[in-house]
Amino acid sequence: MDAYFDIFSGISGNMVLGALIDAGLSLEILKKELSKLGMDEEYRIESKKVLKNGISATYVNMELKKHEHTHRSLRDIQELIDKSSISKNVKEKSKNIFFQLAKAESKIHGVDINEIHFHEVGATDAIVDIVGSVIGMELLSIERIKASPIHVGNGFVESAHGKIPVPAPATMELLKGIPIYSIGIKSELTTPTGAAIISTLAEDFGPRPEMQISSTSYGAGTRDLKIPNLLRLNLGEFVESNFKMDFVDVVEANIDDLNPQFYDYVMEKLFEAGALDVFLTPIQMKKNRPASRITVLVTDELLEEIVKILLTETTTLGVRVTRKIQRYCLERESKIVETKWGKIRIKIAKDRDSILNISPEYEDCRKVSLENNIPLKVVYNSALKACIEEME
Repeated sequence: MDAYFDIFSGISGNMVLGALIDAGLSLEILKKELSKLGMDEEYRIESKKVLKNGISATYVNMELKKHEHTHRSLRDIQELIDKSSISKNVKEKSKNIFFQLAKAESKIHGVDINEIHFHEVGATDAIVDIVGSVIGMELLSIERIKASPIHVGNGFVESAHGKIPVPAPATMELLKGIPIYSIGIKSELTTPTGAAIISTLAEDFGPRPEMQISSTSYGAGTRDLKIPNLLRLNLGEFVESNFKMDFVDVVEANIDDLNPQFYDYVMEKLFEAGALDVFLTPIQMKKNRPASRITVLVTDELLEEIVKILLTETTTLGVRVTRKIQRYCLERESKIVETKWGKIRIKIAKDRDSILNISPEYEDCRKVSLENNIPLKVVYNSALKACIEEME
């Protein structure tokens, strides 16, 4: 079974549990599995149906039987999990989630990971949320997990360390490299526990993948917001594409007053900075001025550098950025073939085991052509023929 978490209103541990129970996980069986941790005297867990903005969902509530929070170290939690009789798979995944959480807290507070005492995120409720979520996924036979970009909220929240910004520092650390956003909801939508669960277990974050959905369920958050405070869970099967899929950012600027001679220099700078592709499109701007739209494809981590080059090396006053555009690519490999004039690199595009395209490297062919005073097409075709003969 595959799962897609639609995190349009954040994610927390009890929202994950709620979505799993809403999807058919038996609360009684979950309680039985959690009892293997030997913590039953510390908490009481229950679920109920609620409405959030007219949408039916499951809300999971946990009450501590003790008035004080139990502060545990990472080692304490690992030992608690290891001594239990829950499955090996649940143990390993749960310990990994807590390790990621401890690593984030360690960096935020500037102390050794073994000296971290989790306070509210390491108390009984977090252990139940994390281990319970992993148990629930195993019981529902969820093997692969993908998720949407994460709505984190904004504002401030009270913590054991005083008032801190939203997203909480630990949440921000856990979500490094994962697309997040906020649309002005002044509330902590994504908690460190929720961030730890999804960032550790999900293999990919992005737009809804192609999927054959068998069920949709909702886990409810505690608050009532302008948007439904829900976590949506789709269960089913991902439809696998034959093509490699990734996400890129698109950066564009319309320019009508740059010396045309400069475009070659700008494009070269962009490619040197790591742009995946750069191209110009002729357009008409205001007052019917002929102009060019420069478009750059780039990965997330190089976005800022690409924007800087466009703003400093061209006359544009601003750029447009479209994040996380889905891209499908053929698998690629390269090889070198020997021709009677020298070696030439070949690019080969494949769909699994099928070769769909073979392309001799232009710069290599051009160099050989000029050095030997041979028509470019002759060199190109010779390299192509040599490659095909090698593969036969």
